[in-house]
Amino acid sequence: MKALITGGAGFIGSHVAEHFVKQNIEVHVIDNLSSGYLHNIPFVNKEHIYVKDITDFEFVTQLIRQEQFDYVIHLAAMVSVVETIEKPSLSNQINIDATVHLLETIRTYNKQIKKFIFASSAAIYGDLPSLPKSVSLSKPSPLSPYAIQKYAGEQYAKIYNHLFDIPCACLRFFNVYGPRQNPNSDYSGVISIMNHKFTNQTEFTFYGDGEQTRDFVYINDLIDAMWLVLNTPTTSGSIFNIGTGIQTNLKAVFKAFEKGFKYSIPCQFKAPRLGDIKHSCADITPLESLGYHPKYDIAKGIQSYLAYNKEHEVKL
Repeated sequence: MKALITGGAGFIGSHVAEHFVKQNIEVHVIDNLSSGYLHNIPFVNKEHIYVKDITDFEFVTQLIRQEQFDYVIHLAAMVSVVETIEKPSLSNQINIDATVHLLETIRTYNKQIKKFIFASSAAIYGDLPSLPKSVSLSKPSPLSPYAIQKYAGEQYAKIYNHLFDIPCACLRFFNVYGPRQNPNSDYSGVISIMNHKFTNQTEFTFYGDGEQTRDFVYINDLIDAMWLVLNTPTTSGSIFNIGTGIQTNLKAVFKAFEKGFKYSIPCQFKAPRLGDIKHSCADITPLESLGYHPKYDIAKGIQSYLAYNKEHEVKL
């Protein structure tokens, strides 16, 4: 069995790669290292790591045609919302054109693929006030080119599933956190930033009153959900929220770090940032119907996160 992971040297991609290797799947990674690191994937055969842009269409076509992958996990993207606003044409090429090219190459040369997974985002929901966010009931309301591009990628995956029988599934990630998340990355979430502040004992800034909530999903739960979708034939053509179904406010996250580090750090409160949503929570009932049950609440997740950082040399 072979898998191609685009963006496989990044935070989420490296965990996907590690899980696949443990399942005795031959892993190939394409990553331009714009936000990923080779030290994230020491378990991947160096001959199967390609430091290339996902927009290098000639190379991607050649690789897929040659290797005949069982799974393709498409994580590579321009993830900075600000950058997609400043560079709409370039971000369209990376976030839409490269997705279409992958799908078309699979249709042409790798039709026997078992599953194509498209990594999408809860950003598609925008600032819809109704909770929980539901794939079937919440109307997409993208507020940035990034969110529009992720929505477009979903629709292309669904069309290739419908028209060409390419088994595709889309995963809308909520607030993912865990080891190897770079606090300096544009994708970085508040938890990795908070961890960085606690580690260096510097001041943390709350934008808002700290009562805003998010659905924080630990990376291990995301991997479990992805693996379940990947190996369930009936998931093809579907979109799933990847979260926990639990709202956690930022003050509770801060307290969990205080408990983990056994000390506190100074904090300040500033006005909410423009575009920040107040509350977010995923409807995960479709995943639960497949047997998915998140194992990590915020306390257990942060405990595991800090234990990993203590055990490994964390490069930030």
